Amino acid sequence: MEASFELTLQIVIAIVAGIGAQVLAAFLKVPSIVFLLLFGILLGSSGLSILHPNWLGTGLEVIVALSVAVILFEGGLNLELRDLGRVSAPLRNLVTFGTLVTLLLGGMAAHWLGEFPWPIAFLYASLVTVTGPTVVSPLLKHVKVDRQVSTLLEGEGVLIDPVGAILAVVVLDTIFTTHASPVEAMTGLFLRLGIGGAIGAAGGWLLGYFLKRAHFLSEELKNLVVLAGLWGLFGLAQFIRSESGLMATVLSGIVLRASSLPEERLLRRFKGQLTTLGVSVLFILLAADLSIASVFALGWGSLFTVLVLMFIVRPISVSLCTLNSDLNWRQKLFVSWIAPRGIVSASVSSLFSILLTQRGINGGDAIKALVFLTIMMTVILQGLTAGWVAQWLKITSKEATGAVIVGCNPLGLLIARLFQDRGESVVLIDTDPEACRQAEQQNLKVFLSSGLDTGVLEEAGLASMGTFIAMTNNGEVNVVLAQRAAEEFNPPRVLAVFPRDPQASTASNHVNQAFVPQFPIKTWNQYINEGNVKLGTTVMKEQALSFQQVHLQALINSGELVPLLIEREERLLVVPAAEEWKVGDRIIYLLHDPRPKLLKRLSGASPSSRLVLEKLPEVEEVPIPAAALEVPFKQV
Repeated sequence: MEASFELTLQIVIAIVAGIGAQVLAAFLKVPSIVFLLLFGILLGSSGLSILHPNWLGTGLEVIVALSVAVILFEGGLNLELRDLGRVSAPLRNLVTFGTLVTLLLGGMAAHWLGEFPWPIAFLYASLVTVTGPTVVSPLLKHVKVDRQVSTLLEGEGVLIDPVGAILAVVVLDTIFTTHASPVEAMTGLFLRLGIGGAIGAAGGWLLGYFLKRAHFLSEELKNLVVLAGLWGLFGLAQFIRSESGLMATVLSGIVLRASSLPEERLLRRFKGQLTTLGVSVLFILLAADLSIASVFALGWGSLFTVLVLMFIVRPISVSLCTLNSDLNWRQKLFVSWIAPRGIVSASVSSLFSILLTQRGINGGDAIKALVFLTIMMTVILQGLTAGWVAQWLKITSKEATGAVIVGCNPLGLLIARLFQDRGESVVLIDTDPEACRQAEQQNLKVFLSSGLDTGVLEEAGLASMGTFIAMTNNGEVNVVLAQRAAEEFNPPRVLAVFPRDPQASTASNHVNQAFVPQFPIKTWNQYINEGNVKLGTTVMKEQALSFQQVHLQALINSGELVPLLIEREERLLVVPAAEEWKVGDRIIYLLHDPRPKLLKRLSGASPSSRLVLEKLPEVEEVPIPAAALEVPFKQV
């Protein structure tokens, strides 16, 4: 009874410490693996000696295998094939050719600098070819980079995990059977990939087919059916060919995602929670099992091996794999910097350490120590500096420019032209052929389609645009369009012209109301058609900021003025309804001009005249009393 209680207590400590590390990391906005490693080492034999993973015996291997299966399945489930198509060539190169580059150059560095025997050196290099979605994905959630880069890094993390793990198994098999020829080694690799891929693809399709027709099952039970199914596929693949289960879990997740299940969002949430739990427990247990003395015993040569891997091998691999791609040098440099190793490297190296020791082969503990040293250095150096590097390279998603506008009405055409005049990419979408024709006459790119069509949004380039705005005459439709765009593409800025009735709006937190509250878009479109508007611009000045804010807000409240765009920090932004003006903001607005048509024609204006930006006296030439500068402004 006491022995069972001790084992139970070990698992409880690992779970509490793992979830505690996740909470602390979320609060401090740093990669969770930093605290998972720290807590694990602190609780293990090198620290307080509270946690003893070796007491679990073979049970630790079982926990590692099943947890890694869930982690890889969840990675495949989150992998969007449509996004991967945008970076298919560099991604394919990183997973194939890049893996070989890391294997060869990393093995040479471990042999010449770390003084490992050639077989052990290449075994280490095979273990660190993987990056891992459990480290990369949380990192990219905190560091918002442009979609092309994040898709490439996440895709590499998911796909390279099983490839790297299987490659490591082939190298280990070669060490165990020194008589094996290169042909036999490559045959073993392709057999594992082929068997695992076939079982995973077939199993994922069957799971999707069953879940679509199993209406008698509750959503909670469907989640458990998927969990049982993925472990079943993993076990079947492992039974047919060892280590083929890793590829089976990834492929089953990708195929199940492509099945477009109605419950996909709930399923991904459930699997995400399981992955967080699995990663937390595994890292705590494996880190607790690590001897810090063995890490220090590696010497300076091993430290230089890791530095070469980070600063020479990875940049060479990325440079070769992204030749002739659409990535610019800033994006390539960021991809070269971000390659933290994670749970697969840690778990497989721990397993190999046990197997090498059982076979009487020296180097098992040293391999594990060097892999954990690699994890520590890559996670700490790359993970903690990723945000700073992304900002320095100016590839954060907030830096994205351009706009996709749904609604070819007069106001939509005007905003599109303003973006175009600024030199930014802009695309219009509408279902009205006549409206689309008018946009084409103004040399604007337009799609005759529905804004709900994700294929059209992808073709319009929303994945790399900074702004999405839905501004049709129907407020309810605008909210639905904006929510769909936010869910599918998550651009930095998502706006919509809301319904006039506040209770009719059910927009999420990701969708901002455009321009002003209860904006009468039909009225302003009519003003533009009839030529009853002027296009003005003004700059917020420090000395008169409070009075300018009050004056503009009074014009907005009276319905005479609507702010359209803000030029702030050299970026052109659509004005959200809750925006507060700052010193230096250049505001572009429309002013209602109800002069009689005859007077306008006598002054040379007509409804078809092209609106030009100007300083309007109605807004600019207003006496500013000295007392007004002392009145604090409160946004209405």
